[in-house]
Amino acid sequence: MSDYNIRLYKDSDYDTVRDIFARGITEHCPMALYHTLSLPRVWLLILVVFLLALVTTGSSIASCIAAITVILALFLRIRNLFFSYVRKSLATDMLDIRKNYLQMDGCCFWVAESAGEVVGIVAAAPYANPGGQNQVELKRLSVLKKHRRKGIAKALCMTVLDFAQKSRYHAIILGTLVFQLDSVRLYKRLGFRITKTFYPNHYFTKFIDFVEIVFQYELFKER
Repeated sequence: MSDYNIRLYKDSDYDTVRDIFARGITEHCPMALYHTLSLPRVWLLILVVFLLALVTTGSSIASCIAAITVILALFLRIRNLFFSYVRKSLATDMLDIRKNYLQMDGCCFWVAESAGEVVGIVAAAPYANPGGQNQVELKRLSVLKKHRRKGIAKALCMTVLDFAQKSRYHAIILGTLVFQLDSVRLYKRLGFRITKTFYPNHYFTKFIDFVEIVFQYELFKER
């Protein structure tokens, strides 16, 4: 028997839910930096800066400081990507969860609770599709670190899947990042397939290989 249960969001969950969301997003900063530093072009940039500093100053210490400064600048830019997304989300749909999810048609918001504590979240909302297909987006999925690998994320995903089926959506759409390996593996195990990969609209995201993956799960075929 599982030591958690999935239930609808309540107003008393508000602060905890927003905190879980923010922590779940910003915790990816170190992994994003690690992914960035695995790219040859990034190390080429660092090497060029190091050599330029060495030629200009003649100091190996100054050159090392210049290279470290590049790495720090990359981290701060990456960090800003995540924190900007969190700030925007907390000021939009996550500002009034009841209004934006529980009081809107085709939307919902759930929490996973363990021993009276909210430990995970997930939401569903109609997906804006230019083709007019009836699709729902799985959003805001996050589980506290100490409660992971217990099947909670899977259970939250299955909750959205069940909701989508009952609501007669044709497909579920979700997005994740290429270096979120646990999430990618989970979605593939559940039967989601990759339909698109892209860089968010920023040259910097392409340089650091900040790839967003779009997954889709087919429920009902269009007639």
